[in-house]
Amino acid sequence: MSDHGPVSPADGKACEDDALVEQNGSAETLRLTDSWFRRNGLTYFVPEERDAVRAAMRPRRTVRVGLVVVIVAVAAGVALAWVTGDVGAGPALLLTMGGAAAGWYALTAMRFRPILAWALGRTFGSLPRLLPMALRALPLLLLFVTFLFINAEVWEMSANLDAGALWLVTLLFGGSAVAFLLVRLPEEVDRIDDDVDAEFLLRTCARTPLETACAALVEGARDAGSTDPAEFAQVTGYERWNLVLALLVIQATQVLLIAFAVFAFFLVFGAIVMTDGVQMGWTGQQSLHNLSWLPNVSGELVKVALFLSAFSSLYVTVSTVTDETYREQFFGTVLREIERAVGMRAVYLALRARQSAQVRSQ
Repeated sequence: MSDHGPVSPADGKACEDDALVEQNGSAETLRLTDSWFRRNGLTYFVPEERDAVRAAMRPRRTVRVGLVVVIVAVAAGVALAWVTGDVGAGPALLLTMGGAAAGWYALTAMRFRPILAWALGRTFGSLPRLLPMALRALPLLLLFVTFLFINAEVWEMSANLDAGALWLVTLLFGGSAVAFLLVRLPEEVDRIDDDVDAEFLLRTCARTPLETACAALVEGARDAGSTDPAEFAQVTGYERWNLVLALLVIQATQVLLIAFAVFAFFLVFGAIVMTDGVQMGWTGQQSLHNLSWLPNVSGELVKVALFLSAFSSLYVTVSTVTDETYREQFFGTVLREIERAVGMRAVYLALRARQSAQVRSQ
């Protein structure tokens, strides 16, 4: 018996109905949030998707697929090196096939396709904003790299590389850039989830399926001392890597666009100022391999432009992460998307925890 008198059966039934309505509302909110996560490249935030990825990463599956890829890639690399006589072509093909197989496995078994689609859409959708940033970054980059372009030693080294060796050097620059991003991008995620509070949650959940639930949870934590959603802010495991991979794709796409612009610039610049005599003198060759469909462009010029654009990709990658000016230009908008993902995840987990507690109490 309570202080206000006995609870009638009708009152008990009304309380049960209110709890059922609240539980159904939470379930619908979670379902809509799962759909929102999938549409916005946050596949690993959905428990069912995360379980499938965890199963795909079991050693029994990955080792079997890896062995098949290694055997096929080694056989193809040896065959290519033997046919072409270019020793460097073998390791380059091995690394390329290994990367392609890893990408295929990520797109299929590891549910990476929605992450890739969202990141690419986010990048190309913001091209009107990206182009002015690239135009501000390119002059300084070209000023620096042009001194390498008009250097006889660079021409002699690049032009005398076999196709396989040049391919391998390009992969080395690209792999170094990816490795650098994989080390530094988790720090960006960790920096965001360290600053989560009630205001952060309300701001990041605005205009999302969790807006109402977020306001209720934040208010409940203030008034009744219930679970604070900010306690779930720390992003770990597959969810953390989901954010890192999305940032990686966006950054890699931006860097590739700039590297392509550098490559095109040096082809045009070289075709104008680098005469055949200069190229032969700097490369130490008696003749040039001119391209029939581009009469002013030689194979040696293409090699130098490719080498310098690959080098530029590594330079831009490091600059956009470490230099505060470039970092704000290239990461500012994207980091706000990551903030929203972190805030929504905290509220989502708090809502699931409350729903599980309600189910256990029944």
